[in-house]
Amino acid sequence: MNRTTRIMFGLLMLAFSSAGFAGADDKCLTCHESIGGKAVDLFKRDVHHAKGISCAGCHGGNAQSDDMEKAMDPKAGYIGVPKGDDISRVCAKCHGDSGRMKQYSSHLPTNQIENLRASVHGKLSTNGKERIVQCTTCHDAHGIVPVKNPGSPVYPLNIVKKCTQCHANAALMRTYNPSLPVDQLDKYRTSVHGMRNAKGDAKVAECASCHGSHDILSVKDTKSSVYPTNIPSTCAHCHSKAEYMKEYKIPTDQFDKFSRSVHGVALLQKHDLGAPACNSCHGNHAATPPGVQSVSKVCGTCHALNADLFSSSPHKKAFDDRKLPECETCHGNHEIIVATNKLLGVTSEAVCSRCHNESQNVKGFATAKAMRGLIDSLESREKRAIALVNEAEQKGMEISEAKYKLRDAHQARLESRTMVHSFNEARFQDVVNKGIVVSASVSEEATQALDEYVFRRVGLGLATLAITVLAISLYVYIRRLERHQAMGGK
Repeated sequence: MNRTTRIMFGLLMLAFSSAGFAGADDKCLTCHESIGGKAVDLFKRDVHHAKGISCAGCHGGNAQSDDMEKAMDPKAGYIGVPKGDDISRVCAKCHGDSGRMKQYSSHLPTNQIENLRASVHGKLSTNGKERIVQCTTCHDAHGIVPVKNPGSPVYPLNIVKKCTQCHANAALMRTYNPSLPVDQLDKYRTSVHGMRNAKGDAKVAECASCHGSHDILSVKDTKSSVYPTNIPSTCAHCHSKAEYMKEYKIPTDQFDKFSRSVHGVALLQKHDLGAPACNSCHGNHAATPPGVQSVSKVCGTCHALNADLFSSSPHKKAFDDRKLPECETCHGNHEIIVATNKLLGVTSEAVCSRCHNESQNVKGFATAKAMRGLIDSLESREKRAIALVNEAEQKGMEISEAKYKLRDAHQARLESRTMVHSFNEARFQDVVNKGIVVSASVSEEATQALDEYVFRRVGLGLATLAITVLAISLYVYIRRLERHQAMGGK
């Protein structure tokens, strides 16, 4: 080796040493191999070792010296085993530097440390001196492999176990958020996702699929992927991809249908956080499609009175005998539309006509037809009452009491929409009649007000005419007196 080559090689070794490269002779690893230990065995399988990074890349020091004091001299940058937030800072020296990551031909993002600091895990731990989570908490310290490697603790089939090391520890979680449940793993294993994950399906959703990885935020944070208004798009990340979901043989149009539904419009457009999202019906960690027997229980958590009425209705037994899902059969599931009068009755657009007609299930046909006639009658009478009240109000008549009564008519119409689920004509008619009576009373009061308005107008006209005639008569009389006086009283 000539002098020039030796100089170039020396400079190269110096550069490798300063960058933390193992180079041709990693004295740190050589020494620790002679001592033995789990860390050494793990590091030899580590992605950093494969990239040529020595122990000094993280721990500092001089990896080229076989003198322990020189190799571990603080003047050579030796820091020993990083503690607390220093752990993540050491990782960020490379993983937060895009230039350095390019040296290793890595395409990993370099904003993980910023995401971690801003995440729920980036808050102070109970000792108040460091963040709750460091990089090694999830990725481990030695034996780190790419996330796509089945040996990684954050590989999809392993990450659930990794997350629950903390999240299933009741004593630990109580110190941070006592309200958080610690049975997520048990629930997850009962879900479709969890069961498939346990069988080795790495494509199904696990913790990071929904919550994120470095950028996990509180569910109360509007930017969180599991904030109510964001949940549909989070689920759609997988469930709307036809190619990704192909092997599961389930539809991929749920998000599109949900977005058009009464629930989707309320949640996504009106930002009503009380409106249901995917997890409201399917569950969170125990996510699973509601079965035929449980659909009504799911819907009944919000629509409790409707569910109770249906349970005591003649349809309950009929649906059970035919194994029909209760609410879903008439209203659908993801694309639930606003319930209008069109759904009731015997017309082609009414859901009743799917099972009832003049020759089949005749009793139900007659009931549906009668109920539709009743609710149409109430609606038309209510509209007429509203029109009369508005007309009287525009004409300046005092009609506030009648206008207030209209609320009872409106309430009766809403109650009738609920009472439909009893499929009991008599009970339905009782509710509708309340609205009809109120509407008739309001219409009568408004009509009287309008009649009074006409009376007042006619009276005013006659009074105006009388006053005008009197004024003209007085004018004529006064003019005659004036002419008489001008002629000298002759």
